[in-house]
Amino acid sequence: MDKNELAVKEMQEGNLEEAAKLLNEAIEEDPTDAVAYTNFGNLLAAVNEEERAINFYDKAIELDSSIATAYYGKGNVLFNQDNYTDALQNYQQANEEGLQASDVYYMMGLCYIQSGDMLRAVPNLQTAVEASPEDIEARFQLGLALAQLEQIDQAIPHFEQVIEEDPEHADAYFNLGVAHAYKEDARKALDMFVKTLDIQPDHALAANGKNQMEQALND
Repeated sequence: MDKNELAVKEMQEGNLEEAAKLLNEAIEEDPTDAVAYTNFGNLLAAVNEEERAINFYDKAIELDSSIATAYYGKGNVLFNQDNYTDALQNYQQANEEGLQASDVYYMMGLCYIQSGDMLRAVPNLQTAVEASPEDIEARFQLGLALAQLEQIDQAIPHFEQVIEEDPEHADAYFNLGVAHAYKEDARKALDMFVKTLDIQPDHALAANGKNQMEQALND
């Protein structure tokens, strides 16, 4: 293992000081090592030193403009700072440089959701779900984006699969309830809102939905 690989291993084991020492040595030994700068950026991002992390990612990109992982790391920091436009640009660049993991498509989808662009969010989230079918959060966000586009019949199976994978996912039950209410199936909607409240008793939106459905059924 070289020092970069050792540093990543130390980071995974939570030994951040040891990782930092190894990365410092790697950079001293080779100041053009873009991977070491990227890894140091990841370490700084992990301890919330976000501006320093961006500086290290930028240095990595300056040394190697095709280093996809630096764009991805920088995108994550910018996303955490609610800078979705610049985050998206970095994710897109990471993607263009060959990083086509489901996480990249997921994060691009989230950027579009945050920007209110559901039409672009959906294909990115679909790609993320196709690449990682077990990623229930990507599937949940895909269901939300489809529902926002009023593609209710396409959204429902995704919410149902989320629940199958995670029976305690209160928001998936809630959004299923909203979907059934949209389709004017008050009984199914009520059942979903009740289930939401069983899992999360303080879910105010579900409580409101439950009251509305009970009223509809009693009218």
